[in-house]
Amino acid sequence: MMQKTIQVNEKVPLLQGIPLSLQHLFAMFGASVLVPTLFKIDPSVVLLMNGIGTLIYLVLCQGKAPAFLGSSFAFLSPVFVVLGANQELWAGNYSYALGGFIASGCIFITVALIIWKFGSAWIGFVLPPATMGPIVMLIGLELAGVATGMAGITPDAKGSYNVEAIIVSVMTLLTVAFGSLLFRGFMAVIPVLIGIAVGYAVAVCMGMVSFDGVRTAAILAMPTFHSPRFDLNMILIIIPASLVVISEHIGHLVVTGNIVGRELTRDPGLHRSLMGDGVSTVLSGLCGSVPTTTYGENIGVMAITRVYSVWVIGGAAIISIVLAFIGKLSAVIQSIPTPVMGGISILLFGVIAASGIRMLVEAKVDYSRPINLTLTAIVLIVGISGAAVNIGNVQLKGMALATVVGMVLSLLFHLLERLGLVNVRTDI
Repeated sequence: MMQKTIQVNEKVPLLQGIPLSLQHLFAMFGASVLVPTLFKIDPSVVLLMNGIGTLIYLVLCQGKAPAFLGSSFAFLSPVFVVLGANQELWAGNYSYALGGFIASGCIFITVALIIWKFGSAWIGFVLPPATMGPIVMLIGLELAGVATGMAGITPDAKGSYNVEAIIVSVMTLLTVAFGSLLFRGFMAVIPVLIGIAVGYAVAVCMGMVSFDGVRTAAILAMPTFHSPRFDLNMILIIIPASLVVISEHIGHLVVTGNIVGRELTRDPGLHRSLMGDGVSTVLSGLCGSVPTTTYGENIGVMAITRVYSVWVIGGAAIISIVLAFIGKLSAVIQSIPTPVMGGISILLFGVIAASGIRMLVEAKVDYSRPINLTLTAIVLIVGISGAAVNIGNVQLKGMALATVVGMVLSLLFHLLERLGLVNVRTDI
């Protein structure tokens, strides 16, 4: 029996919606909270602004694009440059990073306005299926090492394995994998949440969970806010990361549209989606949070569960806002061991990579054409080779670099094709 699909604008009963929303919250929580932890700022303010940013995004996209905005990793490298080597000065220097976040958000908004003015028809030329398919694959593939590392499957520097971590991650993964195939009824749409619960229980039994943070956490707590300061040199260090996020955003919107069966780049439009991300990032910078981006983890959850409802995403955003003020509950979620989320991530990131293959199949990309074969080959190799280009203090590599290379080659090849200089077919 086919699992029922919950469409983008479809509402669900409250008692069903809460666990569906929690499922999305858990999927993004670990990675999203990791970013402020690395910067040594209060994670609660990030949960608050991620929730508010997601609601703004859903409204600006007219409730047509299901996406959760979480903390962006693209800004890690330049922010560490701004913070400096002396960690005692980080609290003061972080204000300068916030100024850079606001400038980056303004860049997103500017690009959105340009797309709104001149349209998005150019996307088909700049990112044809032969280019976009492998880019989407890279979104998942370049995170494969992160997932296996979290799961304990990758050996450490000494070549040894953490057996306990592997047991927990594998149990979590198997629960989600088999659950997505065998569960019936409402359980069929929350296999990720059930997998997290099973993995957490196994970790508790193995003594891998510490409840010290839960005991010491306040029941209610106000997030810690920071005010931005603006310095041109610091802004110039931060803003090159905007290119990475814009590339990532386009890829995520395309793969989300592919999953839900709608061309989201046209309706509600790439301009609305980028505008939502830009406004969210600006507000985050004003309040002391971190830049936001659409989250691959949540895209993976939608692909597995076939629950695309923006009401469910909005519910996750509201829970994130509430969680920002409840210290005990936030501490419980933070106590989830990394191997649990590693087991989940293996499947989620793999589903995203498979969505790129699905895109190529559904677009019926003809690889007997040299253009298509060359574009896909180069994009994949650039993305997984480890090749990198430095722009100031920002490094373009992986999916972001592959996107830029793919866009340039797609435009060049399109021009050559228009001039009649391209071979139509080959026996390759």
